[in-house]
Amino acid sequence: MEREKSELLQVAEKFEIEGTTETIEPHGNGHINDTFLLTCRLSSDVVCRYILQRMNHEVFKDPKALMENIVGVTTFLQKKIIEHGGDPKREALNVISVRKGGAYYQAEDGTFWRMYRFVEDAISYDIVERPEDFYESAVAFGHFQKLLADYPAESLHESIPNFHNTVDRLQRFKKAVAEDCMQRAKEVKEEIQFVLDREEDCHILCDMLASGEIPLRVTHNDTKLNNIMLDHKTGKGICVIDLDTVMPGSALYDYGDSIRFGANTGAEDERDLSKISCDLELFALYTKGFIKGCGGALTEKEIQMLPMGAKLMTLECGMRFLTDYLEGDHYFKIHREGHNLDRCRTQFCMVKDMEQKWGQMQAIAEQYFWDV
Repeated sequence: MEREKSELLQVAEKFEIEGTTETIEPHGNGHINDTFLLTCRLSSDVVCRYILQRMNHEVFKDPKALMENIVGVTTFLQKKIIEHGGDPKREALNVISVRKGGAYYQAEDGTFWRMYRFVEDAISYDIVERPEDFYESAVAFGHFQKLLADYPAESLHESIPNFHNTVDRLQRFKKAVAEDCMQRAKEVKEEIQFVLDREEDCHILCDMLASGEIPLRVTHNDTKLNNIMLDHKTGKGICVIDLDTVMPGSALYDYGDSIRFGANTGAEDERDLSKISCDLELFALYTKGFIKGCGGALTEKEIQMLPMGAKLMTLECGMRFLTDYLEGDHYFKIHREGHNLDRCRTQFCMVKDMEQKWGQMQAIAEQYFWDV
């Protein structure tokens, strides 16, 4: 372990850090990148902390393009935050440059590394423990959309091509059904039909983006609660983190994935489907916060389509779980037999519940359009 720490400190020294390096420890519980907290001593009573990450280039195959996205977006955010009288060191990620230039370092063993300034006096949560935190995450992700409303989204690279292209996801699903390489299709005829019955839905947002009916925007694409840093004192969302999947897309993707994750009354892999539903109070709370955070950046059509964003992101996620189950569970990690099938069923149950509450969901979106 000591040898590993010395190697990590050697990597850290490649970046433009301040002070004398003291400690480096594993940080957080992310599943993609390896993350470490670096502490540097500036004086006897002052320290400066940084986040050092090894980028997973098996998942993100073009680190250069990935970091171009992140540097472009964070630089833009910092300028906007300064214009609004905010603190760019706390309200946006700050990429630390490599001493020899550039936004990332490639080690001799072929690994790719980057560094951020640590956001002090803030915390993130993995699950929704208090409705207030879910609301603050909505405001923060909405504000993220507002600040980036005039960023040229088309200039961003697709770090994961077709990530929320529901039409492409549908085609991959159909291919998995047709090939049936694990001979599992006969076990899941009901789930397969569930997707096929909603084939037209899968085209809605893609078609609206293609026609310009809804605008192309900068999207985060991983809008879980733990990607918002909440201020220790105020509880307010101050900084959006984990920008690896920042890409061009629709604001409805970000909103919808938050609802899928945060407004579900059960766990993502719950076997007792009677526990699964869309909590309309949480749905309303997040919708209010997101629209407020966007501060007028959303179009009327986007607000009208918010419920559809929630439904389609949930349907897409369930379709991805089912596709992986049919293909042999090679993408999502599983911890028991049929784990991806359980995950798929919770998503489809959530979709079905949304459909039953559709009128209420539309009324909520319309209400906050006029209230904010």
